[in-house]
Amino acid sequence: IDNQVKIRGFRIELGEIEALITQHPAVQETVVIVREDIPGDKRLVAYLVFKQELAPKFSELRSFLKEKLPDYMLPTAFVPIKALPLTPNGKVNRQALPAPDIFEPQLGTTSVQPRNHLEISIASIWQKVLKIEKIGIHDNFFDIGGHSLLLLQVHSQLCEIFSINLLVIDLFKYPTISSLADFLGLANTNELSNVHQTEARNEQLKKGKTRINQFLKISKRNNL
Repeated sequence: IDNQVKIRGFRIELGEIEALITQHPAVQETVVIVREDIPGDKRLVAYLVFKQELAPKFSELRSFLKEKLPDYMLPTAFVPIKALPLTPNGKVNRQALPAPDIFEPQLGTTSVQPRNHLEISIASIWQKVLKIEKIGIHDNFFDIGGHSLLLLQVHSQLCEIFSINLLVIDLFKYPTISSLADFLGLANTNELSNVHQTEARNEQLKKGKTRINQFLKISKRNNL
């Protein structure tokens, strides 16, 4: 019961996550805790003792767990440590575990920065919502600490900036800045095209009504 926690409405068994992490061949020991370094923002953090100095990439660990766990049970951060701190009784001293330097997973050795105004605008929203400084356009929203509740905040802010009919499900379909920017750009182009088509139809209707009125006036005069 002590290892059961509740995050964003989901009840999570920390021991289950720890057992799966230790199945990775590079992991010797691990402990998973819930941290709330930012008030109101609970996150799962995994502390890892590796069997060798050459540790696997965090993206590799996350992919390994993603095949076995739902997204809400995936740790937001992985912290490598030399040894787990213990209490005088020999149990893991969870209170002595260090805070992560930054909640920003190392997803790769290269990170492509935003290339245009649209990508910069999306990145700015992500940075505020996720509370992280650096984001690459190919980083997956859910791989860098995002979850469904934060996605709703992103959706709300995007709708304020871009005047298009954006659905929440679209953000699930396009979880990177690059893919979302391409989608928004295409959606905006299509919407502009629809507007132009609507304006053209309205203009045709106006001209048609004008011609009908002119015809009626001419017919009325002829009848008189």
